[in-house]
Formats: sequence, structure tokens, C-alpha cells
Amino acid sequence: MLNGMAPPALSDGHAVDRFVQVGSLTKVVTGTAMIRMAASGVLALDDPVERWLPAAPRTGITLLHLARHTSGLPRLPPGHFPRRDPYAAFDRPALDRLLPRLDTLAARPPGQVEEYSNLGYAVLGAALTAACGTTYEELVAEYVLRPLDITEMTANPDLDKCLLAPGLLGRPRRPWTMDGAILPAGGLWATPRAAADLVVRLLVQRRLGDPAPSWQTSNSLRWHNGATRHASLFAGAMEDGRWVLIHRLNAVPEDTDRAGIKALKESRTAP
Repeated sequence: MLNGMAPPALSDGHAVDRFVQVGSLTKVVTGTAMIRMAASGVLALDDPVERWLPAAPRTGITLLHLARHTSGLPRLPPGHFPRRDPYAAFDRPALDRLLPRLDTLAARPPGQVEEYSNLGYAVLGAALTAACGTTYEELVAEYVLRPLDITEMTANPDLDKCLLAPGLLGRPRRPWTMDGAILPAGGLWATPRAAADLVVRLLVQRRLGDPAPSWQTSNSLRWHNGATRHASLFAGAMEDGRWVLIHRLNAVPEDTDRAGIKALKESRTAP
């Protein structure tokens, strides 16, 4: 656990320089890149999806709808997602096959209801890369990571430098494959140190301006969580500057969320 009231150290004793899957905290990076690209004039937040992805039909879905989870798209793409490695087959060709069907996949008109959508962020990431004319990793490096002086965040870390959940007989569990179309929704890896820097520099120091619409809000708390099969994360910051980042292996994601909220509450009375 890293938080704004304690020095950088993990509660289980591991070093903070090993890469871990951060899951849906990736969405914060994607949304921040979108905001920065809009500020630079590369795109507009109200651009319709089909402007950048011509294979998509006219649905009324904008980039901002995708970032806010109000596109009407479902949480996941249609199809079977095996528990062992659910996103391995969801590559760019698979996403391209779905684009002409976005109008039939949407459960409701855009802008009406917030419904968390990994598919929406996969579409958003594809639109951003089309607008930028580069790869997802290159665009987030240009618009987010380099401006924040964050180097320990990537889609393809050296597994020898990763912290993986122990499995049977103590052998590391195989992580989910998330470097395909799902990457902008949840595929980044980071060291806990880098993930903490991301939270502090975006939410506390506001180095890139107002936080992106990717963050969830609850009263004075901005937060996001993330979970893969064997790892879960909670990150957030209060308006008064208190912040927390918790990453756990082989833990129930809901328990990780509760631990994050508890850490913030306890920091209110810390000396």
C-alpha cells in the first residue's frame, strides 16, 4: 500500500520497482490522453466515433460518451471469454469486425445512462490511435507519461521484472494477455511507485489540469480501481490532498476497494 501519509513501501514487503498489472487504472491514462489531445487540437471531445473509425455506423456516440461510460455499449464485447485468459483473442481485427455493428451492440442511445464499458474504452483507444496516427503506447507516452515524468509504465514489461501472483507450488501464475484491442481499457503494467506517481501528479498536483472524466467520483473522492484474474488495485485522492494506492495479489477486488477506503478514512486522523 502506498498513501499520502506514509513513505513509499509495500505492506507485504515487496519492492516498489517490480511491474504489476494495473487493470482498469489504464482507463485513466486513456482518458487523460484524450483530454490532452483535445487541448492540442488533434481532436474534439464531441467528435463522433465514425470520424476516426469510418467503419463504425452513425450512432451518435462521441469520444466523450466513451470516456464517461455513457455510450450505451455493453461492458464486454459479444462472444465467449475464457476465464483463464479472456482477452487473448480480442485483437485489433476482432475489434474491427465489431465496429460496423456498434449500432446493434448499443443497448440504449448515448448520453442517457452510465454503464461501465471495457468495450467502450477499446473503441476509444482505437479512435485515439487513428487520430494520432501512432500506437497506443506512443500516444500515451507523448500526452501523459512523459509530461508527468513517468517511465515505469508499459504494455509489455519484461516478465522477469514483474511481480506475479504465486500459484500451485509457488510458481508464478500466468497473467492475462491484454496487449491487444483491450489495452486502452486495462492492459497497462506499472511499478507501484509509478502508479502512485500517476495518482499524485494527476489528482493532487494537477500537473495536467483538471482530472479526466475517466475517474470515478464520490463526494470529495476521485478514484478508480482495476482487477485482472490474480491482481486488484484501488487508487484515489481526496480534495484535501490525501491519497492512496493499494495493489494486491490473489485478493478479492471488493476487499481491495474496501482497504483503500479504510486507508483514506484512517489517514484523516493520522498524526
